[in-house]
Amino acid sequence: MLLLSLAAASGAQEGGDLQAQILYAYQTEDLGELGNLVQRLGNEVKAGGADAALHYHLAHADYRLGLLAEQKRRKAAAPAFSDCIDQLKAVLDQDAKSAEALALQSACYGELAKQRHLEAVLLRSHAEERLKSAFALAPRNPRVLYLMAMDEFAQSKPSSPENQRAFATLLKAAQLFEQSSATRTDVPGWGHAEAYLAVGQQLAARGDLLGARNWIEKALIVAPDYKAAQKQLAVLVQR
Repeated sequence: MLLLSLAAASGAQEGGDLQAQILYAYQTEDLGELGNLVQRLGNEVKAGGADAALHYHLAHADYRLGLLAEQKRRKAAAPAFSDCIDQLKAVLDQDAKSAEALALQSACYGELAKQRHLEAVLLRSHAEERLKSAFALAPRNPRVLYLMAMDEFAQSKPSSPENQRAFATLLKAAQLFEQSSATRTDVPGWGHAEAYLAVGQQLAARGDLLGARNWIEKALIVAPDYKAAQKQLAVLVQR
């Protein structure tokens, strides 16, 4: 079983909780700080601190860097997602049944497919296979369910049965996140705020503005500096 204890990545703990640093840089849209974290963790891997936890943290930082780069520095996105995939291969070499690593690698394959159009079909196939495997291993893992829902939203039309099924999966993920801690150090702690924001966005699209506001405010309780949630709430307030 993959333990993502920050104690296992002791050299990466300077300055506070590493998971929190990655999430804070992403939520505040600080591309420079994410780049610094990736460089620092990459140097630790090269120096021989290559345990599963460190590889996972570097992969997560690369994933976040890629997501922000898609918006602000597009050319940097594909290399970040590609490195995320590679770092997780090292994790899966140690534990082929790590649902957490499979789920994150699926997300990186899916995002890389958007960047590399000539390879998109193969990359999407890898993404779907990894996510399917993660779900088989951990059907109540909220990150797995969140990623499944977002993938199905991307491939379905509004009001379609597939879209409704994706919404039900997203709600289940959000409910499971509510039952789990966002601050544990022995498992990944990401996904809470994103899932709550996604529920809010879906409810807003369905015309339930009060419900949408409640969920977006939940996202901001978990992550007060989450810029995407702040922007979405400001839009709702004006409606």
